[in-house]
Amino acid sequence: MKRFRRALIAGTAAVLAAAGLTAIAAAPSSAAVTYTVVTEPTDGYTPIYNLINSATTSIDMTMYELTDTTAEQDLINAVKRGVTVRVILDQNLEKSHNTTAYNTLTAGGVQVHWAWTTYAATHQKTITIDHATTAIMSGNLTSQYYSTSRDFAIIENNSYDVNAIEKVFNADFADAAITPTDGYHLVWSPTDSQTQILPIINNATKSLSVENEEMAYPTVTTALEDAAKRGVNVEVTMTNDYNDYATEFDALTAAGVHVHTYAYTASLYIHAKAIVADYGTSAAVVDVGSQNFSNASWNKNRELGFITTSSAVISSINSTLAADYAGGTAWT
Repeated sequence: MKRFRRALIAGTAAVLAAAGLTAIAAAPSSAAVTYTVVTEPTDGYTPIYNLINSATTSIDMTMYELTDTTAEQDLINAVKRGVTVRVILDQNLEKSHNTTAYNTLTAGGVQVHWAWTTYAATHQKTITIDHATTAIMSGNLTSQYYSTSRDFAIIENNSYDVNAIEKVFNADFADAAITPTDGYHLVWSPTDSQTQILPIINNATKSLSVENEEMAYPTVTTALEDAAKRGVNVEVTMTNDYNDYATEFDALTAAGVHVHTYAYTASLYIHAKAIVADYGTSAAVVDVGSQNFSNASWNKNRELGFITTSSAVISSINSTLAADYAGGTAWT
């Protein structure tokens, strides 16, 4: 795998407000359930720190890579105030980067577990507090990349999603087999990424806006090409890492896909994994999470994504994807 650069209840809503973010209500009949989009690097990581610091009983974190001393200290401080803190860190690909955090957190009373090696990698990035609110992230807690990395997080408190995430966390913390459930919005690897994400591309009729760090899965590449061939306006924005995906970019462009890239040395690095389909129509949908376009990410890793038809969430992410696309350079 290539190197990776990387409800709400009233109390949590107040945390978000303090960070300059607004919770997005689900529907009038579910006014207590909200979904908040955090866009990086624009919003910064204060919303994530505030989420950790608002915990009163428990924090369960699964993180592919952790090299953020502020987050580490926040977790230790939570233990000091009586919060039960459990953390899963990847060891298959990121043990060398995670060892310092593992040792620091363990010394501070955090229960830290090396991720189960049955997965090619544990690439999931989630933080769940008080068994009530969760952040589903595309970015790692790697502060050295915060100022340049395009990433998204969804902070939400839908109990079906939170309960499903907690069940998987408990199993993964114990190295136990589990078939995850999807709650209302979840998509898991290696369980159902193929059957949930691919139809978003295949069913698009008007437009597809895509960001990803990898373009290494022929199933996805072909689906994007087929979408363009049937008249869908397909826009792909990525960082061009040393022409790693030049062959795929050439094939996509030849099929009518509009590919825009950023140089590896640019001030913005596309680390996000997001798809917006048919924006502005009644069929609009967004997928955002940890899944890259690779066979490992969809079928071998522990990953988690979030799919919704919420117009507010879709609009927020789509506006960022559109701006990033406009700022990139057309692939030739």
